[in-house]
Amino acid sequence: MPSTPSTDAGIGRVLRPPDVPQEERLEKWKPLFQGLASTQLSQAAMDRIYEVLAQSRLLSTRATYGAGLTVFHAFCDALGILERDRAPISTPLLLHFISCCAGVYSGSTAVNYMSAVKAWHQMHALPWRVDEGQVSAALSAADKMAPPASKRKKRAPVTVGFIEKVAEQLDNNNPLDVAVLACLTTVFWSVSRLGEFLPDGVDKFDHARGVKRRNVKIDVQDSRLPSAKVTVFDIPATKAAPEGESVFWAAHSGLSDPHAALLRHFRVNNPGEDDHVFAWCPSKRGAKLRPLSKHTFMARVNKAAKAAGIPEIKGHGIRIGGVLEHLLRGVPFEVVKVMGRWASDAFQVYLRKHGAILTPYIQDKPLLEPFTRIAMPTVLR
Repeated sequence: MPSTPSTDAGIGRVLRPPDVPQEERLEKWKPLFQGLASTQLSQAAMDRIYEVLAQSRLLSTRATYGAGLTVFHAFCDALGILERDRAPISTPLLLHFISCCAGVYSGSTAVNYMSAVKAWHQMHALPWRVDEGQVSAALSAADKMAPPASKRKKRAPVTVGFIEKVAEQLDNNNPLDVAVLACLTTVFWSVSRLGEFLPDGVDKFDHARGVKRRNVKIDVQDSRLPSAKVTVFDIPATKAAPEGESVFWAAHSGLSDPHAALLRHFRVNNPGEDDHVFAWCPSKRGAKLRPLSKHTFMARVNKAAKAAGIPEIKGHGIRIGGVLEHLLRGVPFEVVKVMGRWASDAFQVYLRKHGAILTPYIQDKPLLEPFTRIAMPTVLR
């Protein structure tokens, strides 16, 4: 018996229970037909495959895609799109969805929502048969049509001076403050993304993928330079490297020294080997360690910045500032690119996007002229 809008709505409620948390919807919101249903595999084997596919994305990404999937199905419900037509999706329906996002959301949000639909297909082993050229053109148009209010302001780079002024406002005996300074200096000097170290919320820390104390190696020496030491953080999984990758920093002088900040944090909070690396203990008696979240971190940093009479920051400004500081100190472009773990093309786009990074190199008499000759990537010379 063919589906009707009324019976289809009932099926939709079964396939997509509304009480499923946003970060679990990619996995637990089912399409009408799953891609492995017609195979000869046992149900246990298929369940295992879907379980593995569900782990292919970081928790924060799954939450973002869960939001996009929610919008997609609300769009389909409003238009009366039957369940059987939602997946595998056709190019016309996907283009219609993107066109309805255009002018309403930012370009990056439109990309995320389209990616959510694609990830939903992949997670349930369904074919993705759309015209990528047409989809790319629609997304490009959506970016151009984004409402002005949806566009982010440029993020100012964090500087050593900013960190030092914030540090002056923090209490070296306060568990939260020492965790915040240790995180701030680590992300800055290792040229990392804040989200690689901090979960979105206290209850969002993923023990399998998050950075724990056991992932830190302090004062690693190079046999060729015994006096040179670095501290290494092995990140179990990142968006670009699901298999994990390492970041590192060396000690620096002054209040922005990540080495002193990290040791102070370990002394005051003393996270266990399997605790979040920047876990901190509320001052209440008997309180347990809790992972430092992005929200708590940014709120404390910006509160300290306000007290110091300096502008507040956005999280990505820490990474931008780390790049700029290393370049201003004469670290070659190629070395900074490796530290930040950029592919060659991506790093060039980053340089063009954040023009302040190139400032010392493009003066009438370049401030770093000796380094420019030997370090500037050939394509940018």
